[in-house]
Amino acid sequence: MAVCFRNIAIALICLALCLPLSKSGQAVANGQSDYLNVVITEVTDDSVTLEWNKLKEADSYKVYWADKDTDLMEYEEIAETEEQAFVFNGSTHVNHFFKVAPIKNGDEGRRSSAVKSPVEKQFDVQLEALDRGLVAVDTGEGVFLSWRLLKEEAVGYSDHGLVGTVFNVYRDGQFLKTVTDSTNYLDEHGTPTSSYYVSAINGGGEEASDVVHPWENGYYELPLRKPEDGVTPAGEAYTYHANDMSVGDVNGDGQYEFFVKWEPTNSKDVSQKGYTGNTYIDAYTLTGDLLYRIDLGKNIRSGAHYTQLLVYDFDGDGKAELMFKTAPGTKVITFTGDGKVESETYITMPQEDVEAGYSHEDDYRMSADDYYAHVVEMFIGWHEHEEVKNGNWPETLEEAFGIEPLYDYPLSRGDAEALADYFIDEYAPSRSANNQLRDFEGFIVEGPEYLTVFAGETGQELQTIHYKPGREDDGLMWGDYAMNRIEPGNRVDRFLAGVAYLDGEKPSAIFARGYYTRTTLVAYDWDGEQLHENWFVDSGWTPMENPFHDSPHGVDGTNDEYATLTTQGAHSLSVADVDGDGKHEIIYGAATIDDDGTLLYSSFAELPPESAAPGEMARLGHGDALHVADIDPDRPGLESFMVFEGAQYAPYGFALHDARTGDVLYGEYSGRDTGRGMVGDVIPGERGLETWAVGLYSASGKRLGTEQPGTNMNIKWSPDMTTQIVNGALDETPTIDDWQRGRLLTAEGTRTNNGTKGNPSLVADIFGDWREELLVRTEDSSAIRIYMNTERTDRKLYTLMHDPQYRTGIAWQNVTYNQPSYPSFYFASDIDWAYVPLFNEHEEDRFVFLEKATEAFIVAGEVQGPLVVQLTQSLKQAKHHNEAGRTKQALSFIDKYKRHLHNRANERHVSKEAKEQLNRHVETALQQWESGQK
Repeated sequence: MAVCFRNIAIALICLALCLPLSKSGQAVANGQSDYLNVVITEVTDDSVTLEWNKLKEADSYKVYWADKDTDLMEYEEIAETEEQAFVFNGSTHVNHFFKVAPIKNGDEGRRSSAVKSPVEKQFDVQLEALDRGLVAVDTGEGVFLSWRLLKEEAVGYSDHGLVGTVFNVYRDGQFLKTVTDSTNYLDEHGTPTSSYYVSAINGGGEEASDVVHPWENGYYELPLRKPEDGVTPAGEAYTYHANDMSVGDVNGDGQYEFFVKWEPTNSKDVSQKGYTGNTYIDAYTLTGDLLYRIDLGKNIRSGAHYTQLLVYDFDGDGKAELMFKTAPGTKVITFTGDGKVESETYITMPQEDVEAGYSHEDDYRMSADDYYAHVVEMFIGWHEHEEVKNGNWPETLEEAFGIEPLYDYPLSRGDAEALADYFIDEYAPSRSANNQLRDFEGFIVEGPEYLTVFAGETGQELQTIHYKPGREDDGLMWGDYAMNRIEPGNRVDRFLAGVAYLDGEKPSAIFARGYYTRTTLVAYDWDGEQLHENWFVDSGWTPMENPFHDSPHGVDGTNDEYATLTTQGAHSLSVADVDGDGKHEIIYGAATIDDDGTLLYSSFAELPPESAAPGEMARLGHGDALHVADIDPDRPGLESFMVFEGAQYAPYGFALHDARTGDVLYGEYSGRDTGRGMVGDVIPGERGLETWAVGLYSASGKRLGTEQPGTNMNIKWSPDMTTQIVNGALDETPTIDDWQRGRLLTAEGTRTNNGTKGNPSLVADIFGDWREELLVRTEDSSAIRIYMNTERTDRKLYTLMHDPQYRTGIAWQNVTYNQPSYPSFYFASDIDWAYVPLFNEHEEDRFVFLEKATEAFIVAGEVQGPLVVQLTQSLKQAKHHNEAGRTKQALSFIDKYKRHLHNRANERHVSKEAKEQLNRHVETALQQWESGQK
């Protein structure tokens, strides 16, 4: 429903003076406090109408927009018009801020004061129904308690945090303290044997949490059950270690269960040859009960690029599902209480595959002999390849290899074998000494590929479909044979995945294949019974003149709509609402897919003089690290920080770009593969998040120094909302380090994952207050150790898991090169509390929110003295009349509430923040009633 303020606006405009401009274009204010009276006259779901008074001698007016009105905000010019009105087209699920400036002879006059549009459009966002998440930790100085504030419990903000539900703390059943300014407490008299619970004070009653007992040793150990060791077909022995993790509430009790991916010690990068052991995914309760184990089977290779695990409640039934790539041989294993196998159930292969003769006994892992036979068959069929028949590739293999013609086509088996010998023993090594194709083994380039949905609670298979798109071939069309390094099974098997709220309300699953050359993404919705394809993105193949000697990177794909998507992806993806429409986009490295599956942009820039092709336009290109967040809080929207590996063929080694447009804000050419980069608030005195890859930079691009923090993983650990870094790789002990304060934690007896990348198993706000926990495996992988910061904080914020951008980030954190998760708002030591998104106010009657806000400010001590009785009595009477259907009387008491709030005699009884926010809530309540809504 549109909200129309036209009558008010016309009155204001009629009162306004038409003021002359000076020669310089500056207004002559004649004592007026604001010479341009800009008002909002109408708000619809997707537009805001502005009107303002005419200034005599003004030729035109510039309209400026921002999504926040911070002191240093750089408003964006969005229009110039000769009219005294403008319609802004944009989703109104959030506030928008506008300024207008007159133009005379090309000179711009003073801008008007900012006007803020109200929220009109509403999204019913599916969030997890989490419990209080109370944790107690024995610190040696007492027992530290930390718990969640839920998003719907926050009703406003103050200078040091959100305002909302307050809590009573109990030890051994006895009341200890009422906590108003945070969701943590240190009980200095607590002991390891004490028991605790907290009660939320809502509506005058108390809602108690579960009772908990203190963690010992400052951490919690989640016991694991390690898979048995194994031996490859080549006779190589391997063991297992716990790797990446995810979390999800699988039974609807408001508590997270834990999913652990087990990798064998011989897991491989997609560019490395050799057999691997099977990959396993376990589901555990917090107490260490193994719910089930999924064996991906021998037809899924183990390594960071192969298995991307999604754990999320996709159908909104309160219970999380699992989705990931599977194959013949994938099975679900359950166990008895004493650890013995109870059942083994294979996934259901599609009927057409069963009829075609595929089975769960199939083994598609290639030996060296298998690969040789595969090459021979590929060569025998050369003349029938579509690219050859269409004249796009050489007619003969000899021409492709640059040798004299030797054989007739179609090739006989003997001739194909002779060419295969030449290709493997002579041609390939001549391109690179690393091309040892006689030893090529362990890859899987044939056989069915599936996508399976599992029930998170039981592991039961819910649906299996063919993975889209299929591999098509062993990488020949993907460019795996084209460059100096010949790598079958490489580019073809680059997988990514994520979760996104494409409609702004419900989560969809995203699965991707390819990013160097052909690039594809598919979005699915899960309705509890079936997957429904939402959209499919395909760049098309990158054309090559010779698949054995060409450069397929940086080449447009054959699908015009998505042609420039090629070579832009990273080893991870991100999900965020970058264009402000309330719906998530997929940030695919240096390109972004809009919520409807269209290409929002693909970023290019001019190559600098020192590059390989000065002056040419080139893609920003592929990279290893990607971070999407509100990095610069004083410019509208989000930013994306990325590093690039294109070396002399990439315009930048690193760059910060506008996440909405793809425009580069700052960056530097490096001329080399810039492999690591990170962002975070590591210097509290600097506004915004710092970025670093080759040197340390401010959010605005100011170089701060050559020394920089680590780049493995960041963590929101500190009570002051600065950013810390998780360091430690290979056999090093993980640590948490602060750029200013030094080492904060040494996680003795634990290890990170993924080699030199040094990734924890998970970094996420899994319980307690808004800070993130560190989850790392013990050295022997017998347990996952969970660390929580026990420093007290006076900052009150809801759990980050109730921010959809952050929550989806936790879902994709395990994907390939693990990256941190960021909330949709500016999170830093100087956080702008006024712009932290609150719960959808239209979910409840406006009056309810006024009640909640009033109660919260009273309990917090920001409303005191006689004003407490005045406000509560006014609300009580208004509620009484409202429930009896006497709207006029109810409105009179709300008006009385407002008069009490603004009475000068009460100024010393109410804080500035409380007064401003209670006034906002009372105005929205009045607006709702007056428009006939309830």
